[in-house]
Amino acid sequence: MNYLTLNQIIEKIDEPNRAVCYRVLEDNKDLFTKASGSTKKHHAWEGGYLDHVVDTCNIAVALYAPLNKKRKLNFSLSDVFLTLFLHDVEKAWKYEPAGDGTWKYSGRITKENEQEFREEIIRQYGFQLSDEHINAIEFAEGEGKKWKAGGGRLQKPLAAFVHCCDTISARVWHDNPTGRNDSWSGDYRVNKHSK
Repeated sequence: MNYLTLNQIIEKIDEPNRAVCYRVLEDNKDLFTKASGSTKKHHAWEGGYLDHVVDTCNIAVALYAPLNKKRKLNFSLSDVFLTLFLHDVEKAWKYEPAGDGTWKYSGRITKENEQEFREEIIRQYGFQLSDEHINAIEFAEGEGKKWKAGGGRLQKPLAAFVHCCDTISARVWHDNPTGRNDSWSGDYRVNKHSK
């Protein structure tokens, strides 16, 4: 399986959300292509934010077919790609270069208001989301502090799948894609060809 590019991934998102994804990228092109994925834990380089999005989607492709073959999944790859496109959208505004080759918090987005910021981007651009998409975006990083012993499941199936893809990208392959001689054919870094 070749490593998909961002455009190949977006092309697999159902309309009307495909066009909205392209509009978000076009409106924020400079910001999105420069943003880091974090300050130091994963994808902490220029362009790391989009590299993380692309990596999570490629991990989703690798996992989806074998799992769906074993037991039918109740969501599509389009659902997964849309959710992964949006799960960290605030990061484009959250981090900025520190001036010494590292990244720091910009002060515009905090852990407390990042979900609200994501929701505003979703509203502003007019994404058409199902309850499952909304749940998956909210719980992409797990149930965290909202989990209570004896309580019900907070993550629905799409959210759990997205969480797995996010965790593999951020914790197993936190420093990938490398953009150079990676063993995953077609490995891609957003800024690989722009320098």
